[in-house]
Amino acid sequence: MRYLVLSLFGLLAVIAYVQRLAISVPAADIQRDLGLTATRMGLVMGCWNWGYALLQLPAGWLADRWGSKPAVLLYAVLWSALTGCVSLVHDWAGLLAVWSLMGMAQAGVFPCATKAIGAWFPTTGRAFASGLFVGSMQLGLVVAPLLSAALLKYFTWQEVVALYAVPGVVWAIAVVALTPEAPRPVVAQPAAPPLHWARLARSAPMVLLCAQQLLRAAAMVFFLTWFPKYLQITRGVTEQESGPLTAQAAVGTVLGALVGGSVSDVLLRVTGRRRLSRQGVAVAGLACCAGLTVASFFVANTEAAMLLISAGVFCGTLGGLSTYPVTMELAGRHVATVFSVINMCGNLGAFLFPIAVGWFVGVTGQWDLALFLFAGIFVVAAALWALLNPHGPLFEEGG
Repeated sequence: MRYLVLSLFGLLAVIAYVQRLAISVPAADIQRDLGLTATRMGLVMGCWNWGYALLQLPAGWLADRWGSKPAVLLYAVLWSALTGCVSLVHDWAGLLAVWSLMGMAQAGVFPCATKAIGAWFPTTGRAFASGLFVGSMQLGLVVAPLLSAALLKYFTWQEVVALYAVPGVVWAIAVVALTPEAPRPVVAQPAAPPLHWARLARSAPMVLLCAQQLLRAAAMVFFLTWFPKYLQITRGVTEQESGPLTAQAAVGTVLGALVGGSVSDVLLRVTGRRRLSRQGVAVAGLACCAGLTVASFFVANTEAAMLLISAGVFCGTLGGLSTYPVTMELAGRHVATVFSVINMCGNLGAFLFPIAVGWFVGVTGQWDLALFLFAGIFVVAAALWALLNPHGPLFEEGG
């Protein structure tokens, strides 16, 4: 049953990312049809993350209160309906409003998944399970540009986003029919005490986890937003060619998640050392990501440059995966709420990055330097992981 639950959450991750990227490949068509500037389109993309970040805390609190299953069912149906509503917008204000609300509705997917994995899997299996979940999420990143590029040959962008509303509703029906609630501990435990927010805010591991998540998410959102257009401008590829190339980079995230989870759990079982299995993997992965990305800038051949970028994304995802098991191991019975705080910080970064890139390009006309910004962010994130102590609780349960 635990692997059925994990498989269903993995399928949800694919669906969520396909819906999340619904406006990325046809961004140029949407700009043309709605008369939007690059800055306004960047604001739409960024406001998805703003809405996502804004609802993280309520979504995580609801998952801790209701349980992961009922909470995620509500979220999946809501965000799917809002994805379909994008096909009905006619101006910038409507697109901004609907896409922001869609981001709010998707806020609960990762807190719910993290809580479910923590409940269904033992400590030495959580990185592996998290890797499969994150790998599924990144599979959505692979599938979305390919699927959108294929569908846009036959349908308008409005018809494509309308079609994308269907799978989430079907998924919710399947979950109701197939799965129970998460198992309860064999020995009854008292109800979790209220979360001590002041103590959590003073926790050095919590601050470092939030800071690295903010930076990593800010950088990685590049592949969810501007990367197809970046390739079109800097490498001279067509809109249809940019979809498969974006998917190629996304393959690195899928492999990084799968390999990272397995490596981390194996190291933990063999050595018993969290500093090596969680922190060490994170530092090495993020640092390699920065170096490979910078190297791609100096390669003229597009295919060779994409191989370097894909390898860098593989390393970055492998390292960033440590966030999930470390949060489960340190957060105790407040895991959904704590992870929602960390994820909120990540999405504040993801909110700012597309806007900053759109503004920067609008002012300078230069797209190439975006890769150096990406790499610099990963260097700082690696330094933050090097400072993190992955042992002990983030706070005392008694508050």
